[in-house]
Order: sequence, then structure tokens, then C-alpha cells
Amino acid sequence: MARFDFATTTLAGLTLVQRKRIEDHRGFLSRFYCVEECRDAGMNKPISQVNHTLTRNKGVVRGMHFQHPPYAEVKLVSCLHGEVFDVAVDLRRDSPTFLHWHGAILSAQNGQSLLIPEGFAHGFQTLTEDCELIYLHTAAYCPEAEGALNAADPRLGIKWPLATTEISERDRNHKLIEQDFKGIAI
Repeated sequence: MARFDFATTTLAGLTLVQRKRIEDHRGFLSRFYCVEECRDAGMNKPISQVNHTLTRNKGVVRGMHFQHPPYAEVKLVSCLHGEVFDVAVDLRRDSPTFLHWHGAILSAQNGQSLLIPEGFAHGFQTLTEDCELIYLHTAAYCPEAEGALNAADPRLGIKWPLATTEISERDRNHKLIEQDFKGIAI
């Protein structure tokens, strides 16, 4: 029995994952990850790292982060508590959707995750207070390979649902995309 539904998005390789719940009067059980099912959806490397975050305030923007090859990673992002607007930006060189973005609401209630392939930047905005996310990564974090985009870059044109209440100084100071940026070779 399949425990997930995988829905393609307008960005090739970026997949919205719906966890199927088995429910009764006591509550529910849902599978969070399955190597066999997720491999077919594009998470075809082993999980190397799992991160858990808490963002306390509503309207906070975090991101847009990525790792350069050979440390590029596939991420499975899920919301355990609260609700976020989760965004992925296609940075793959020569992709027909280069610099296009896709956003999805992830929440504890809707049981959805975003499967983000290598070559994408990722970030989110909290839509409620006390948002907890869990990330499954296929590569461990490597500070020397880290890259980032400015979440307010007009070239991206991300339409955040709320006014930004807070963004870290580090994220606010990421440079805007330069005209000659060709993307990431994956």
C-alpha cells in the first residue's frame, strides 16, 4: 500500500508530497519517509543529515539557501507544527525554468512535504507562530559549499503571503543575483 501521493509542480523535479494518514478515534499514523517510495520520486541518495528548526514569530522569512556541487543536496522539507509558505527556486543551469520559483503551504494539518532536488534554493515564511520544520538531507552541511539568494531579490519576484516581520541580518545581506549568473551545473 502506497503511503504517499507525489504531485509534480511546474518546476521539473520539484515534487509536492502528500503523506497518507491512517486514522481512527485515537488519532493517526503517517509514514514520514520511505526509501523505496521516495527513491522513485527523486530522493535517490541516502539520508545524510536531519535538521529540526523552530521559528517563533509569524511573518519571518528564512532563506534562500543551497549548496554547490559536489555537496548539492536533495531535501525533503516538512512542517511538524504551525504553517509555512515553503519556496524553492530553480538554479539549474540551462533549465527551462531557471530562476522560477514555486511555493506551497506546508502545515502539521495538511501533511504535505516538499521534495526539493539538487540545484534549487530553499526558504520559507512562517504563517503562524511557533513553526517547527524537519529537513531530511542527502548531503551533510558544508560551509564552504553554501550559497544563498536574497529572498527579496526583484529578479526572483517571490510573492510572500505576509509582510516580512523579520529576516536575519545574514539573509538580508545576501547579494542580489548578478546579470551574468548562469546557474548551477548539476
